[in-house]
Amino acid sequence: MALYVTQSRPVFTSLQLNLIRHFCSDSELNYPHKTLTKPSLPSLQPSNDAELLSQILLQHHNPFHSMESSLQFNGIRVSPPLVHQTLIRLKNVSKIAFAFFSWAKEQADYRHDSAAYDLMVDILGKVRQFDVAWQLIIEMDQENVKPTKNTFLALIRRLISAGFTRQAIRALDDMECFVGKEVEGNEFCYLLDTLCKYGYVKVATEIFNKQRWRFEPDAKMYTVLIYGWCKVNRAKMAERFFREMVDRGIEQNVITYNVLLNGICRRSSLHPEERFERTIRAAEDLLDEMLQRGIEPDVTSYSIVLHVYSRAHKPVLSLDKLKTMKSKGVCPSVASYTSVVKCLCSCGMLEEAEELLSEMECSGVSPSALTYNCFFKEYRGRKDADSALKLYRKMKGNESSSCLLSMHTYNILVGMFTKLNRKEIVKEVWDDMKASGIGPDLDSYTMLIHNLCEKQKWREACEFFVEMIEKGLLPQKVTFETLYRGLIQADMLRTWRRLKKKLEEESITFESEFIHYHLKPYRR
Repeated sequence: MALYVTQSRPVFTSLQLNLIRHFCSDSELNYPHKTLTKPSLPSLQPSNDAELLSQILLQHHNPFHSMESSLQFNGIRVSPPLVHQTLIRLKNVSKIAFAFFSWAKEQADYRHDSAAYDLMVDILGKVRQFDVAWQLIIEMDQENVKPTKNTFLALIRRLISAGFTRQAIRALDDMECFVGKEVEGNEFCYLLDTLCKYGYVKVATEIFNKQRWRFEPDAKMYTVLIYGWCKVNRAKMAERFFREMVDRGIEQNVITYNVLLNGICRRSSLHPEERFERTIRAAEDLLDEMLQRGIEPDVTSYSIVLHVYSRAHKPVLSLDKLKTMKSKGVCPSVASYTSVVKCLCSCGMLEEAEELLSEMECSGVSPSALTYNCFFKEYRGRKDADSALKLYRKMKGNESSSCLLSMHTYNILVGMFTKLNRKEIVKEVWDDMKASGIGPDLDSYTMLIHNLCEKQKWREACEFFVEMIEKGLLPQKVTFETLYRGLIQADMLRTWRRLKKKLEEESITFESEFIHYHLKPYRR
């Protein structure tokens, strides 16, 4: 049966699709409320000028020379929208993005606005250049470009993702001084939510208890903390906060129940069979309690239970539950279908999975990147390069579904084809990933370099290693050590010395280009 690539049509609200973060490892269901304050950075918009400019920079900017060499002959007229859209397209190449940002700042009749600074702070935070990010915030203040809440929320998210939780908490306090407004409950809730997202629920609980006097606890804060304890598989603590809500007279809603339901179903293992049955019984009991309180289970409630069946490799039960949803008038979402597709694929039932994909289209539900990734992962497990390539090219050729090719999809394919020694296909996918503007990112380079090292293709590994450094992606220590050991064992000491010398030259040149900023060297 042919595998269909469907048209992309938005069917469900962002709240439905973003309700429970990581309720499964591959799921698109992300918590929490859509009302939560989040950094509102400029989004990607069509712009021929920004597209052309970013391609010029990516293809011709030499990190050993100044930025002007790439732009001085192109008659670029700088404007805020152009800067925003170019930075968005350069978000995965922080060095070039920062070089462009610095170049644009010096142009006549142009002045960076707060949105440009916000984007740059976010890009630098992604590669842990927090000293420079703070310098930019201070520079904003000196240049009378008022830092906004977006500036600090972007910084807080990047600090927490890097593990600097105490600095993130201090940044929230510093926000008052720079922005000139008191921190509100929504910003505090965003801090709690981000801490929980990255697994720092103990820190979140500590700051929540300390700040009770300042921020009145509400349903959003409790739901965030319940989610955090569920995420680290501490269901008892989650239930404690759930009951505390009741004691304080704070009304639970379907979102709160779904978060707790997710926590019950998050068990690390569903084997042996008794554990699976115990989990399902507990989930059904909570659904019954919801009904008794007059709270009707929604599509997310059923999707969570569906995912339990999927993880336990119960294809028949998964399909039965899907039918039950429909019979109760609950329309399955993309996450519901994806859980069942994943179950069918992992059980080797590809034909049935393809039929379900067709049913999704007929029901007006557009498959997501994660839906297609279920097929790619099964093809990878079977080492079926031809089927994976056929589906990939079909998606790429369909304008509406080509946007569904995510970074994770590209990484799956690059890893698969590298291991299968399909060099020409690896190049095709890698070039497509670059052209799409999605990547490659740190994970892409790390995976490719390690796979090349495994196959003792040292020269190619070195080429990608240098390219990675030039793009401003700091290699993990294990990558550096793997490449070093491999070159020494392969008796390629001269290659290692040339590589080391080039990296040292690049580091010195790059630091001199931005002598006014405290940049960490891009080397180990």
